[in-house]
Amino acid sequence: MSAPPASRFLDLPALAALEHLRFAPRQRIEGTYSGRHVSRRHGGAGEFADFREYSEGEDLRRLDWKVLARTGRAYTRLYQDETNVVCTLVLDASASMLFRVSSVGRIFNPSSSPPTTAATTSKLEYVQFLATALSQIISRQQDQVGLAIAASELREFLPPGSTSGHVAHLQGIVAETRTEPVTNLAGALGTLFQRLNRRGALMILSDFLVDDLEAVFAAVQLFRHRRFEVIALQIVHPEEERLPEGTAYRFEGLEGEGSLSCSPAEIRMAYQERFEHHASMVRTLALAAGCDYHRVSTAVPYLDTLSKFLVERTG
Repeated sequence: MSAPPASRFLDLPALAALEHLRFAPRQRIEGTYSGRHVSRRHGGAGEFADFREYSEGEDLRRLDWKVLARTGRAYTRLYQDETNVVCTLVLDASASMLFRVSSVGRIFNPSSSPPTTAATTSKLEYVQFLATALSQIISRQQDQVGLAIAASELREFLPPGSTSGHVAHLQGIVAETRTEPVTNLAGALGTLFQRLNRRGALMILSDFLVDDLEAVFAAVQLFRHRRFEVIALQIVHPEEERLPEGTAYRFEGLEGEGSLSCSPAEIRMAYQERFEHHASMVRTLALAAGCDYHRVSTAVPYLDTLSKFLVERTG
């Protein structure tokens, strides 16, 4: 069977610049085999368990110099308090994730030509690049990555895995993700909670534009109570943060809210206050639930966002 074609969102030459970075959990986690992360299972508290071939960037103090001298090959010593991380990426596939604007401020048709600038890159496309890069980085460090697509329900679920075929399949699903006009992020997370049987890291990539934020973070609390590490990435388009300049516009809701014709000047202050209140509420609820929260702007290149995120977590 031939290998699936590479995702158009996978840029391996660009990711080479991040080769020295790793996705590191901030809390003790559980996995199924030896890796490079601290486990909740202490059975031996530093007791030697196995060898693994050395990977560039690992702590040289863990290198077994005797094996290197004897065989000429570099191996890292593994201990019973180390394991692999299991990370599940949750992608929001609600219609609001399609938001992007043209140079004259009109909403793009999702079937139009591919975006070329920050303003014309939709939140969904940004997340597709970011999630694809994350899956590549997590898998190349011998960890497991899974995927969940959240829309009106849990539409797709791919349990975590680490083989090259698994990762290519995951990246293919990400590339083909399509939105739905109605979303139920809380319900999708509730279903996912029932299907994930191993704790690990859960990363939610969403704009969190939902009717009931408290219901979403009540679902997040289920994972936190089971000691998952939850990371909330709130995706924001720069044109959402402020209204465009001009005398008259018609604003159309992407999730069936209808349209509104007005002068931006009439509602500019109220809009910005409402938007910042929403963003602040997401942050407040995420931190209250014990999540690691990041506000991510599509105006920032996704590789810069990813690099900063990984550096902060290993800092």
